[in-house]
Amino acid sequence: MLSIPEINELKLFLESPKNISIVCHRNPDGDAMGSSLAVQHALEQLGHTITCITPNEHPNFLAWLPKADAAIAFERESEKAIPILENSDLIFTLDFNALHRTGEIMQKTLEQLTVPMIMIDHHQLPDPYAKYTFSDVNYGSTCEMVYDFINALGYNHLINKDVATCIYTGILTDTGGFRFPKTTPETHRCVAELIERGVNNSEIYNLLYDNSSYNRLQLLGRALQNLKILPEYNASYIALSQEDLDTFHYEKGDTEGIVNYGLTIKGVHVTAIFIENKEEGIVKISFRSQGDFDVNQFARTHFNGGGHINAAGGKSFSSLQETINQFIAILAQENN
Repeated sequence: MLSIPEINELKLFLESPKNISIVCHRNPDGDAMGSSLAVQHALEQLGHTITCITPNEHPNFLAWLPKADAAIAFERESEKAIPILENSDLIFTLDFNALHRTGEIMQKTLEQLTVPMIMIDHHQLPDPYAKYTFSDVNYGSTCEMVYDFINALGYNHLINKDVATCIYTGILTDTGGFRFPKTTPETHRCVAELIERGVNNSEIYNLLYDNSSYNRLQLLGRALQNLKILPEYNASYIALSQEDLDTFHYEKGDTEGIVNYGLTIKGVHVTAIFIENKEEGIVKISFRSQGDFDVNQFARTHFNGGGHINAAGGKSFSSLQETINQFIAILAQENN
């Protein structure tokens, strides 16, 4: 948590109306959107002017979140977003800890700003760009950190149904439905209060996971057909080519969670999904592991990425097949 002097400084700052922007990482997930919109709903009750700016479009499966439709996508509306950022009194940066995670286009704008920033994030090795830094890898989600941050400011009364719904969404998604190791007793106590504040937990689950399009299910089928097991390395992987995505009319968010299927196989301790993006000229990669296989370090060392010990992401500028070959070769080297 922030220090007591920092908390007091922020409380004094927030006593009068301010222009505040909220930024999350590129390709926002449930935790990024949930934490951003939770802060927006909470601080608007104090009379502040709040703008949520996402680097690119958020996925359709999160469009139901309250005020998600008001978020500005920087890469589509930069002429609108840049003046808002420049005229902000404070910028929240949520669910990321290095400005490059907003993408090259937005990163350049953020680096040129003189506006003070506050970071709230649970990933490893934060960059020192923020005036206020609340960074703690022991949390399972940034949304749970936002809940504690709001309480530390003495703003528990601001956690209404909209705030609670946003926080619950991020906790649910980033803890893997409360099954990941960093789901603590404090997490469940937090969730209990959120439900008391009006969260409809069963409805949120249905909106997130039981609301698939036909094409998304067909893409999942193709992904499972493409699943490969590497028993000698206790590993598996899935590859989706641009042709696969185009065949099933891919939309942002359609591959969310698919990587986890590779970890459900008996004997598999590490898995990956490789997704070709010809427009950007990259292969997007997600890693998952169980036990002490550190995919954060694996992604940082080999694939321009990072994240958590058991969940991380990266990217490759090689072809899809070359990236897969590199992955297998690294596993072979580390198992020698």
